[in-house]
Amino acid sequence: MIGFTLDEEYEALRRTVETFARDEVAPVIGDYYEREAFPYEIVARMGKMGLFGLPFPEEYGGMGGDYFALCIALEELARVDSSVAITLEAGVSLGAMPIHRFGTEEQKREWLPRLCSGERLAAFGLTEPGGGTDVPGGMRTTARLEDGHWVINGSKAFITNAGTDVTAAVTVAALTGDGEISTIIVPSGTPGFTAGKKYSKVGWSASDTRELSFDDVRVPEENLVGERGRGYAQFLRILDEGRIAIAALSVGLAQGCVDECLKYVRERMAFGRAIGEYQAIQFKVADMETRAHTARLAYYAAAARMLAGEPFKKEAAIAKLVASNAAMDNARDATQIFGGYGFMNEYPVGRFYRDAKILEVGEGTSEVQRMLIARHLGLPAR
Repeated sequence: MIGFTLDEEYEALRRTVETFARDEVAPVIGDYYEREAFPYEIVARMGKMGLFGLPFPEEYGGMGGDYFALCIALEELARVDSSVAITLEAGVSLGAMPIHRFGTEEQKREWLPRLCSGERLAAFGLTEPGGGTDVPGGMRTTARLEDGHWVINGSKAFITNAGTDVTAAVTVAALTGDGEISTIIVPSGTPGFTAGKKYSKVGWSASDTRELSFDDVRVPEENLVGERGRGYAQFLRILDEGRIAIAALSVGLAQGCVDECLKYVRERMAFGRAIGEYQAIQFKVADMETRAHTARLAYYAAAARMLAGEPFKKEAAIAKLVASNAAMDNARDATQIFGGYGFMNEYPVGRFYRDAKILEVGEGTSEVQRMLIARHLGLPAR
């Protein structure tokens, strides 16, 4: 059971990632962000640290840790930058985790060592241009069996880590029958598989997000992940876990806003005094710290239930809702405290403000989280 304080192993990991984020990410990430450039050098260092292998068994090249260890790393990275944090989150929970959870032994041994090392990345092709939250109703991508191969046609939208120079594969959700959704591994470079140009995004500007297209893409039948027709159930499990990870990332952003404000209010002078001496500013910072603290407890609680093998869907939804709200509110308050400087991208809070909004949308909107919570309270679905 995860307590309210970290044990020695978790705390050592937290300090290690905190130091890496402060000393190696913070000084350079602003430049990547402004250029909308993927931070290959930073990702490579993260791989050498073992961050991409944190929750995976050692036999597949992982670190032998657990999902909570991943969450701790995500929080510390996001205190400095969310583009780097989402690259790790998507690479692990959306890229490698479906193969680990549902793949065959052969698939695990083929793909996981490279993904755990961070030398290669994987993505999860779920969302479609016209689908959004309505995954089964909006699914248009199809896959049919032909001469021992899956032939895939369709497109995906908003896919993270899908088109980098180190992307190894995308696990694609597709209709394999009437109302039947399955997931299939499509290696990068497969003929007919095309990653579009990078989106021009409001935030997460140093991460890779693209639209994908599949034009008679042929992959071997054994690239099916898990049972045929179980793709939607797999997706629901992956998203439940991913919501805890996104909650941790959101907490990191919320705490990063507090960190930056504490430094700024001690230095910024107004009317002959540091602005941190004014009660109006003190109360705003106190509210920000309260939000971050409360959201952290929410994702700790959800992670504790997950690791204990207990149902955690409701708790994951609560954590994601509370933490994304905290991130958005703290980013807005931090920008207000910084005034005009908060509107400048050269300051971290400007990036935090741009990055925060997507946390209320990605891996299930805030409205979806409220719907899930209401259903678990026994309220009707419609």
